[in-house]
Amino acid sequence: MRRCAARCQALWLADGEVAEPAPGSAGGSQPLGLRDREGSMDDKELIEYFKSQMKKDPDMASAVAAIRTLLEFLKRDKGETIQGLRANLTSAIETLCGVDSSVAVSSGGELFLRFISLTSLEYSDYSKCKKIMIERGELFLRRISLSRSKIADLCHTFIKDGARILTHAYSRVVLRVLEAAVAAKKRFSVYITESQPDLSGQKMAKALCHLNVPVTVVLDAAVGYIMEKADLVIVGAEGVVENGGIINKIGTNQMAVCAKAQNKPFYVVAESFKFVRLFPLNQQDVPDKFKYKADTLKFIQTGQDLKEEHPWVDYTAPSLITLLFTDLGVLTPSAVSDELIKLYL
Repeated sequence: MRRCAARCQALWLADGEVAEPAPGSAGGSQPLGLRDREGSMDDKELIEYFKSQMKKDPDMASAVAAIRTLLEFLKRDKGETIQGLRANLTSAIETLCGVDSSVAVSSGGELFLRFISLTSLEYSDYSKCKKIMIERGELFLRRISLSRSKIADLCHTFIKDGARILTHAYSRVVLRVLEAAVAAKKRFSVYITESQPDLSGQKMAKALCHLNVPVTVVLDAAVGYIMEKADLVIVGAEGVVENGGIINKIGTNQMAVCAKAQNKPFYVVAESFKFVRLFPLNQQDVPDKFKYKADTLKFIQTGQDLKEEHPWVDYTAPSLITLLFTDLGVLTPSAVSDELIKLYL
């Protein structure tokens, strides 16, 4: 057990709006405010703190905001046993997943809990153990905060001068990569899908215009037409699954299919805290809690069929992906499973 703990610790040390919880969704099994953990933040305080983190820094990923919230929860917890603390943290993660149903919040919360819980294998004194858990939680947060910069350093070298890049929706990591390319004095242009139904591609286009990057917004249905003009595709990911595939904004899969058909490289940029223990083989295998917004899942309780709702994400198979750029390094899809096992070991 100690060897497993040391190996997982070494892995991390090596790398330098929001809806109310949906009844019936993860974390929404009990009404808001009724889950009052003795001596700890209750659900209402937890959600308010999470929302305040998102408002404070709109550029912050929801998973990072969730981890900040869990760290604050850990500091405030008044439990007296490791088992009780773990149970409270697990309950808090479920609550946050009920507020933000993205894959990253689920995977980030679980990885945070696993990383700090390694302490319980090494210390028997509770107060000392909790102190070390908080220190490791802060270390975990610092490391993941550097993820985007590491990915940008790795990926922007694949953007050649004069490149024409196709991307999809709004991705903070993709934007950081393109910022790094601009800083490196590279000249390139970007095609971006408008990304219905929230038109997040328009938001990405505005951000790129501020960088003085030539941008063309295209219809989601025009991906096949515009692909022949692109030299490469770069997309973000909401989650990276065990087989090396990704879960991302709806429309990513069709873009990957078109890129494969026209022999264009399809690159994915994603932080390692988005690695999730799922093994979907098709679109139906992606859990509903990830495919729909948390408030949409409330309709389950009212009898409305989710088949009438449009999913927000889709699954892209590893066979369609050229490379994944992560803070753990540049990975082929087949190498993802090895890294994911190390993270969750």
